[in-house]
Amino acid sequence: MASSIEIVPTILTTSSEQYQQFVAAYQGFAKRVQIDISDGQFTPTVTVPAVGLSWPEGWTVDIHMMVVRPSEHMQNLLAMKPSMVIFHAETGEDLLPLFTQLKSAGIKCGVALAKPTYPPRVKPFIEAADHVLIFAGALGRQGSTADILQTEKVPLIKQIKPDVEIGWDGGANMSNVRAIAHAGVDVINVGAALVTSQNPAAAFEELEKEAERKGVLL
Repeated sequence: MASSIEIVPTILTTSSEQYQQFVAAYQGFAKRVQIDISDGQFTPTVTVPAVGLSWPEGWTVDIHMMVVRPSEHMQNLLAMKPSMVIFHAETGEDLLPLFTQLKSAGIKCGVALAKPTYPPRVKPFIEAADHVLIFAGALGRQGSTADILQTEKVPLIKQIKPDVEIGWDGGANMSNVRAIAHAGVDVINVGAALVTSQNPAAAFEELEKEAERKGVLL
């Protein structure tokens, strides 16, 4: 397990107004945020488009692209200059040229693995990536149940690229965040556990503490 686990709030919304509400809610405590973008084809959800999105200065922003044709979004993503862009291995496009474009622009690249995807089958993408996102919930919506068996992908990913950053997305909450952290995940993205809280800042702090707890899981 990494010495320090990052809890990262996620933003998934269909309206620009709610997007701004998320930004305002997270601005007081978040340093790194994942913004989920979906085209309505890769998942049933059509989110706010990536075009024109802005965020507070100082945020580290990961853009998680749930789209069927990542290449069509490259111009906008390069102009946005996020810290990292994550594409799904299941799109059918060759992600390697896109990773090269991102890296040339100083943007990190990530590959997301949906639940059926076996890491060795997408080895070239993992080898080229800065980040591998294990997706363990329901694509395109928050509040799904985490498939904890997806943690079995962690050692498979590390066999391919030992030093790659590993993220988790889907169903993380106070009941399972320590188990996810103990599995060797570096970044745990959290959506519903913050959205449904009366005090997102306090919930965020509790998740951080729970993820860092050592010892037997009881």
